[in-house]
Amino acid sequence: MVLTDTPATERSPVNLYLSLLRTGVPALVGWLVAAAARYGLDFDATALAGVLVPLVSFVYYAVFRAAEHYLSPRWGWLLGYAKPPAYPAGKAALPQ
Repeated sequence: MVLTDTPATERSPVNLYLSLLRTGVPALVGWLVAAAARYGLDFDATALAGVLVPLVSFVYYAVFRAAEHYLSPRWGWLLGYAKPPAYPAGKAALPQ
């Protein structure tokens, strides 16, 4: 599926930066938890990181994204920025 005619506001460098920041912060937290856990558990470091980093990152993102949505937008700061990127509604044209 190819989407065309993306509005300029959707392609904004600020939106790109915010989306990357909000993905990177949970990934960093996942990596830090995995690195810290490595010193307390008797597992192969590679196997531990391969399991914990994506798992902790996902849980971290899910918890704080839900808190941001249902409790207060201030929880978004724990994802790197206090509000999600703005993607205005628009129609995506499918190739014919």
